[in-house]
Amino acid sequence: MANFDTSHVKNIVLLGHAGCGKTTLAESMLFEAGLINRRGSVEERNTVADFYELEQQRGNSIFSKLLHTQWRGYKINILDTPGYDDFAGEVLSSLRVADTGIMLLNANFGVEVGSDIIWEYTEHFKTPMIFAVNKLDLDKADFDKTVAQAKDHFGRNVIVVQYPLNQGQGFDSIVDVLRMTMYKFPAQGGKPGKLPIPDNEKEKAELLHKELIEAIAENDEGLMEKYFEKGELDEDEMKTGLKKAMIHHDLFPVFCLSAKKNMGSGRLMGFIDNVCPSANEMPAQTTKSGSALACDANGPACVFIYKTISEPHIGEMSFFKVYSGTIKSGMELVNESNGVTEKLNQLFIVEGAKRTAVNELSAGDIGATIKLKHTHVNNTLHARGKNYELPPIEFPSPLMSVAIEPAQKGDEEKLSIALHQVQEEDPTVVVEVSAELRQTIIHCQGELHLSVIKFRLEHISRNLGVKFSKTRIPYRETIRKPVQSNYRHKKQSGGAGQFAEVYMQVEPWREGMPDPKGFSVRGRDEYKLDWGGKLVFLNCIVGGAIDQRFLPSILKGVMEKMQVGPLTGSYVRDVRVSVYDGKMHPVDSNDISFKIAGLMAFKQAFQQADPQVLEPIYTVTVLCPDDLTGNIIGDLQTRRVIMEGMDTEGHFTKITAKVPLAEMSDYSSSLRSITQGRAKFRMAFYEYAPVPFDAQRKLIDEYHKMAVKEEA
Repeated sequence: MANFDTSHVKNIVLLGHAGCGKTTLAESMLFEAGLINRRGSVEERNTVADFYELEQQRGNSIFSKLLHTQWRGYKINILDTPGYDDFAGEVLSSLRVADTGIMLLNANFGVEVGSDIIWEYTEHFKTPMIFAVNKLDLDKADFDKTVAQAKDHFGRNVIVVQYPLNQGQGFDSIVDVLRMTMYKFPAQGGKPGKLPIPDNEKEKAELLHKELIEAIAENDEGLMEKYFEKGELDEDEMKTGLKKAMIHHDLFPVFCLSAKKNMGSGRLMGFIDNVCPSANEMPAQTTKSGSALACDANGPACVFIYKTISEPHIGEMSFFKVYSGTIKSGMELVNESNGVTEKLNQLFIVEGAKRTAVNELSAGDIGATIKLKHTHVNNTLHARGKNYELPPIEFPSPLMSVAIEPAQKGDEEKLSIALHQVQEEDPTVVVEVSAELRQTIIHCQGELHLSVIKFRLEHISRNLGVKFSKTRIPYRETIRKPVQSNYRHKKQSGGAGQFAEVYMQVEPWREGMPDPKGFSVRGRDEYKLDWGGKLVFLNCIVGGAIDQRFLPSILKGVMEKMQVGPLTGSYVRDVRVSVYDGKMHPVDSNDISFKIAGLMAFKQAFQQADPQVLEPIYTVTVLCPDDLTGNIIGDLQTRRVIMEGMDTEGHFTKITAKVPLAEMSDYSSSLRSITQGRAKFRMAFYEYAPVPFDAQRKLIDEYHKMAVKEEA
């Protein structure tokens, strides 16, 4: 393949709700450019983009794909992305390296929730955007309604460049108000004929043409002056103005498509070549240190890793964008994150599952390499001595957690290796080995995401089966009243024995509380606990009843018991312990004796001090269309919820509630089920709060049964 200079490389990302036709459009674009000689289809499971077995089984994209094609002297890198919010990480990584986004809207359904969600990401990156109204060949296609919704959701800067002449099953014509031409397609699609706009459409076309010119002129003073002088802008002036407005995120042109019939994709590709910005026309990248990095093929080498996958028999393949310089095979670059020098032995351009080796890639281009041992997603590689580091992709926080274990004993190491690989390829997967809960936990984006993780794990390591279960809840324990307790530890077995006696007061701790009455505080230690809350340990010993050197041992015993609370085995928090008396033996007293005495005195006091189990409460925010609020609130009210209220956020209704974490285990799948995927939620830790009495009794009983079972 010929080398392309920076100004002749265009990077586009296909975006949109699931089922809007992104993969089908990519297929048509490859076909139009002659890269493939037969268009595949999602239904026949033979598209270039959806080449993974799981995607072919499910009939939808799960992973982002890099494709490329050539069109009239330009190279177009196409990033095809999945439409489900569970795979938001794939969308974000592609948006990070694209220079233009094409948001496909399904003319049958208008603006769907996936489009709204993705729009938030494009706003963050300030990606130049095109809207393409697809599926205009369907019976219920409604272009005008879809455009009206787009203007309502995304702003009045959505501007029509094309409109369909006869949408529905007979769709075959598009009126282009930029070129003031009608395109009429043959029945099988492909190259259209260029015809004059019919007389009965001229008034509408002229009106939309004028609206387009005015929108372009409003965003450019020079063009505004020309428009006032001539009353018109020519096509080249309009293209120049559109490009500038798109770069500044000020105008979003609308095009027409039937990707399945291959109608409109060629004109869209021509617009990408002629109008959409190249990487060197976009604002310079800002490094983490605040310096500007211009997209210049003659500049210092700098690439950003946005995605990795594991290739059978090869290892890891790293996908990157060249942000500066010209990258050549065999070049050595420094990883800014760890200082390791990596050698790019081979460079590839990618077309789905197919890789083609190239000798070099210039600034602005996207490619791949293999076997970078110490380089991961979000790493920057650069020429020696430059110290560039580009801002990382900010991946979404997990929304769902499950515990995982191998189906067969002895496969723990195989599972650990497979989990590491999944996490390496998908940064939205977080794997946690919880010592507190004694579980390995996967944090992910939802039920669909989890099913993909399971598939990948079982295919990474053959004969590896996995089992999922509910994650245990990280409860906490505390007390509600002060209690005094003492414990004598005495052990004699010949020779030196063990002896210690400890008196202590245990009480609930709260910020700013006064010193305990009746005690003389001789020493104070405050510990901010790793699991939240505090332990305040007071030395109130008078007259040397216990030697100072034994106090750390008493504290150690208390801390040990606080890590396995008496009620449910959960961590204990927010207590104050005052050691005020005791006894010791000149020979038999030692550290272990006082540790045991301190532990047992604390355990006894805790059990008598009106102990309370606390549960984590989360603030849950649900964003949904207005017509779904009743169903969502009804579902939340089955989850011991405290409703906070309703508001608006963008075009969504926002429902806010406080919900116990124990009630959220199935919420992701439940919300998708009751809203058909038209809502999303986020959650954040709020506080620990007492569990209801009945729930506490049940938790204590379950813990004791489990303890008896383990002892047996």
